[in-house]
Amino acid sequence: MLYHPDKHRDPELKRQAEQLFNLVHQAYEVLSDPQSRAIYDIYGKRGLDVEGWEVVERKRSPVEIREEFERLQREREERRLQQRTNPKGMISVGVDATDLFDRYEEDYEDVPGGGFPHVEINKMHISQSIEAPLTTSDTAVLSGSLSTHNGNGGGNINVALRRVTSAKGWGEVEFGAGDTHGPLLGMKIFRNLTARCFVTAQCGLHFSSRGVRPGCTTMLARHLDKNTMGYLQWRWGTQSSMNTSIVRDTKTSHFTLAMQLGIPHSFMMMSYQYKFQDDDQTKVKGSIKLNRASQTYFFPIHLTDQLLPSAVFYATVGPLVFYLAIQRLVIRPYVRAQKEQDLEKHRESSASDIARKRQEAESAVLLMQESVRRIIETEESKMGLIILNAWYGKFVTDNSQKHERAKVIDVTVPLQCLVKDSKLILTEATKSGLPGFYDPCVGEEKSLKLLYQFRGVMHQVLSPEGEALRIPKQSHRIDADT
Repeated sequence: MLYHPDKHRDPELKRQAEQLFNLVHQAYEVLSDPQSRAIYDIYGKRGLDVEGWEVVERKRSPVEIREEFERLQREREERRLQQRTNPKGMISVGVDATDLFDRYEEDYEDVPGGGFPHVEINKMHISQSIEAPLTTSDTAVLSGSLSTHNGNGGGNINVALRRVTSAKGWGEVEFGAGDTHGPLLGMKIFRNLTARCFVTAQCGLHFSSRGVRPGCTTMLARHLDKNTMGYLQWRWGTQSSMNTSIVRDTKTSHFTLAMQLGIPHSFMMMSYQYKFQDDDQTKVKGSIKLNRASQTYFFPIHLTDQLLPSAVFYATVGPLVFYLAIQRLVIRPYVRAQKEQDLEKHRESSASDIARKRQEAESAVLLMQESVRRIIETEESKMGLIILNAWYGKFVTDNSQKHERAKVIDVTVPLQCLVKDSKLILTEATKSGLPGFYDPCVGEEKSLKLLYQFRGVMHQVLSPEGEALRIPKQSHRIDADT
């Protein structure tokens, strides 16, 4: 009714109403068609964009439409599988730096170059794996690894075939060979028992010159709470044992309590790790670890075999100072610049779309003026809900962000137009899609700030993006002393 061209006599308003009315008409065409509406109700607008719907037989039930959609999705997924290998790798290099702190200076006086500490690489481990999807439920995994320590080393290669049997579990068969353990044949099963509990079972046969060594491991795990897992593990083979552990991992700490009873080792262990981190979730660990894409580079450094003050200092205070310096001088500026660059690219790619939506919003506000005038008159007559001011966008309130400027738009008219019977109700959907709204700051956090009057009393509220809003509320009331 608001956008109908016949409701407006002014030629310019009539032209703008026709454009917005066409958008309403497109939505009506989808919602008035049983098949299109069923697709939209189940999958939203993205469901309407899936290729293949044009050949679907008409007059299908929602159940049949869901099955057809899932079939089309499977076909798209199978095409994507052919291009995905999901490579993963890890390189670990052990560095022996004990000569930096534990040495006899007189032993090096007559040796050329003896004045310099001797630092060497004493161990190295390299592993790599790739996945080859065969179907949507079957995957082949090829992996291999090489290890060396103090001049001795070896390697192995494994091939695994994994099948997803259902949404609750999968099974895997593994074949392997190497110069350290000999041929290997194994099987692994995973199963979700409940939403918070799962079980894994693994059996294997190791073939060597001394015969066949069977082994079996079963583990039961349960989520005790949001951050805590409990494990119960039983292992049978050449080294049988029963192990139970509790692991709690939070944003700031990691705690492990474990107890094992077995042959030949029985023990009880407790560990606690505090995580140094900042807003970028970067953590400090007692080693050098680099991650690039799916590759991990790990460099544990051995400083000393005994407790020396200098080694303790360089192993604790030194890395911490180095980390803080790198974090403040390099990482934070780089991450900030990268975010700004990505945000700028996103703005440029969506500039035309935002300009179009802004034009539509401005046209909608002009068309709302007469309706808003009548709504205000009705609300004033009964001392109802009057929107005095409303802004939508990014608000700058933190003192550390004074260099930034607020990016907001005035949405007083669109919100007043949505008032009905002295109430305004907004759902959890993004507010930039409301009539008369558009996104003033693409890719940034947004809020809706309202100053309204109800029963002659001032109210104020700040509603984050994506949260439902219902006004008026007693908690929004502004005290007379404010």
